[in-house]
Amino acid sequence: MPDIRMHTPDAPAALVEVATGPAGNAKAGQVHIGARSTAYVALAATPAQARELAAALVRAADAAEAQAEDTYPTVRADELRRGDVRTGERTITVERVRSDGDTVHVTWASEAGRQWNQTYAADAEVALRRRRA
Repeated sequence: MPDIRMHTPDAPAALVEVATGPAGNAKAGQVHIGARSTAYVALAATPAQARELAAALVRAADAAEAQAEDTYPTVRADELRRGDVRTGERTITVERVRSDGDTVHVTWASEAGRQWNQTYAADAEVALRRRRA
């Protein structure tokens, strides 16, 4: 798995490594998370703990983006793409987009794993929290 470059107070480019066990201090069936700067901090997590950490990081990233941006991008429904995230209190992500003439069918997925379809006019404006890169 790739290393992730992050910044810490004591190192401009610390590396965070993520691997499945056995690696570092993780046993088979665990996830190893290590941060290397002037010292090395290693964590071992169960798959459930790793998912909980990932979900918390996504929520924190969403909150940080919301604080940093006063306006959100607005796109036409026919310009939506997989991975776009709609504005609102909960994370709702575009799973699939299908155009049918002047109608756009969008499949949305919530952070809880529920999915539903919504139909828009192709020129309808949809406010997004973030665009897929």
